[in-house]
Amino acid sequence: MITGPESPSVLVNMPIAIEQHVEWIAECIHYLHEHDINLVEPTIEAEEAWSIHCREVANATLYVKGDSWYTGANIEGKPRSFLIYLGGFDYYTKHCNEVAQNNYEGFKLMKLTYYHSLREGSI
Repeated sequence: MITGPESPSVLVNMPIAIEQHVEWIAECIHYLHEHDINLVEPTIEAEEAWSIHCREVANATLYVKGDSWYTGANIEGKPRSFLIYLGGFDYYTKHCNEVAQNNYEGFKLMKLTYYHSLREGSI
């Protein structure tokens, strides 16, 4: 999801944020193609580490204290959370670039064969 949960999303200039996301994804697809990889997914550890970082940054602000759609308070019974990254677009972009420069550290990169796909039930 472009500019989705735990990205800077609505708190930055959206066209610039979308452009950054699309360029990162395009470069990732190019990397996968060059290395004959056809499956990429984040590791659970990387997902959890990023979520913890996002919460730590958000908890240092007043955003999480207010009752607003940012926290889900506009929907009765919805658990409160804050899914917008508040560490700044520059840091976010730097982090994304470092992940790519480190051969997509935090992602599982795999080459699935047709046989493997059948065995896993994905075809």
